[in-house]
Amino acid sequence: MTYEPEQLDQSGRQLAAMLKQLRKQAGLSGVRLAARCNMSQSKISRVEGNKARPSLLDVEQLLRGLQAPPNVVAEVMALARIAQTEWQDGRTLRRKGLDKKQIQLAGLEASSTTFRYFLLSMITGLLATPEYVRASLTDAPPEQQAKAVGMKLERQQILFDRSKRFTFLLTEQAVRYPLVSPDQMAMQIDRLSSLTHQENIRLGVIPLGLRFASGALNTFTVYDDTLATAELDLGAMVFRDPRDIRDMIARFGRYEDHALFGDAAREQLASWAASCRR
Repeated sequence: MTYEPEQLDQSGRQLAAMLKQLRKQAGLSGVRLAARCNMSQSKISRVEGNKARPSLLDVEQLLRGLQAPPNVVAEVMALARIAQTEWQDGRTLRRKGLDKKQIQLAGLEASSTTFRYFLLSMITGLLATPEYVRASLTDAPPEQQAKAVGMKLERQQILFDRSKRFTFLLTEQAVRYPLVSPDQMAMQIDRLSSLTHQENIRLGVIPLGLRFASGALNTFTVYDDTLATAELDLGAMVFRDPRDIRDMIARFGRYEDHALFGDAAREQLASWAASCRR
């Protein structure tokens, strides 16, 4: 679908006005809404003044913070899709700064309670050692790296919130991808194994050799049953249609049926870590 520039400009103004009106109707100040959304008050002010175009994830967080009813959410998100027609490409994210992406993810993690991660080719930052996190950001601008590493590691604290439930499915390719030295990879795999003992974390591994009926795979995350993201090497796509979410949860369940958990997972991880040390 394509839109004329004039339509995009108009939709941006409409979206800004609607979000401001909803906040006032909810009786919330910009400061209180910012706290609910883990977003800066200045950003909310810029969005409401149509001085900053919010991403679809930003709008989702704001609507959650406003506790908007489903019919309002549908109307605002439809407008937001017109106002924000670009997907989250990596070049744009790097230009805006990696810290913005970390703040966005932290807000999404704070507002969700059930998480499903399917990791195809690499280990997610929530599970990564500091060495692995640093290595994953070597292509980022040098001036952004240190701050992004710190923010990624800080986000790991969410794993210890027992009110939240995490399921991670990692393919053998993701676990064994040699991003760091063999000794560091062994320590990274040991960390995965240790997390299998945590009560609110379910971590499974999928060894090579399994075939999936769905064909090509990709890394994706489902937050509660309301939002999912799929990652590509050039960026990420965001899904909010309930039909898409149901399909991704069903797909996750099929992958889960093939995964090793508990003692079986720890035994497999120990074997992979030993291979690194050799």
